[in-house]
Amino acid sequence: MKAHTASLMNAAVLIGVGLWAYFGSETPSKTALIPPGFGVVLLALYPGVKKEDKIVAHVAVLLTLLILVALFVKPFPAALSRGDGMAVGRISVMIASTIAALFFFIKSFVDVRRARAKKTALNAS
Repeated sequence: MKAHTASLMNAAVLIGVGLWAYFGSETPSKTALIPPGFGVVLLALYPGVKKEDKIVAHVAVLLTLLILVALFVKPFPAALSRGDGMAVGRISVMIASTIAALFFFIKSFVDVRRARAKKTALNAS
C-alpha cells in the first residue's frame, strides 16, 4: 500500500469513527471531535502527500504521530478506566489505522532513501 492511500484511509477512519463517537454518545464531549478535526487536516494534505511533496508528507507524518500519542495518552486510558468497551473499540480502530499509516509513511521514506542511494551509487560508477 502506498503512503498516500494509508493516509487517506486513516483520515477517513479518524473522521468516521470520531463522528460516530460524538454523535453516538448520550453525553457527547467536544473533545471527541479532535480526531475528526485531524482527519480533515490529513484529508487536506492528501493531494500533497500523493504528489510526494516532501514538506507536506513530513507534516502529515508529524500530525499522524501526534494523533497516535494523543490517542494513547488521554482517551484510551479514560475509556479503559470507565470500562466502556465500545469506546475502547472505537479508539483501538483509530489507533490501528494511525499505526498502519505511520508504518507506510516510514516504509515510503526508507524506499525513497534506498532508491536515492542506489541512483547515487550507479552515477558514481
